Amino acid sequence: MKLLRYIWALPNTILGLFFVPLALLTKGRMQVVDGVLEIHGGFVTWFLKNGLPVRGIIGALTLGHVILGYNRESLSINRLHEHAHVRQYEMFGPIFLPVYLAASIWSFIKGRGAYHGNYLERKAREQSHEE
Repeated sequence: MKLLRYIWALPNTILGLFFVPLALLTKGRMQVVDGVLEIHGGFVTWFLKNGLPVRGIIGALTLGHVILGYNRESLSINRLHEHAHVRQYEMFGPIFLPVYLAASIWSFIKGRGAYHGNYLERKAREQSHEE
């Protein structure tokens, strides 16, 4: 069953795996925690700080079974939350990113904020006991 979850989330995981050579070439680091590849430092840090259309620095971002972290500390702080997103990727598989985007747009339209009001973010906070 676990293999099927990895396969179902694979299209998104492949996006995350593109960061492996970029991280290694720029002195980034990686480790596997509970079956999830975590990458931080180097290009990943730059990307989370400058490469996304959001304000501020993102501490961590999940792509399938890959978690990109700003640094080792941000991975540690955000691990439970990001692993909740991994479970969401396992549920939605290849449609996770469009579902996430739609949830962000809907939440923004409703005036709850594209991130904090996003249903998937709220569920990840609940599952990681952040609330």
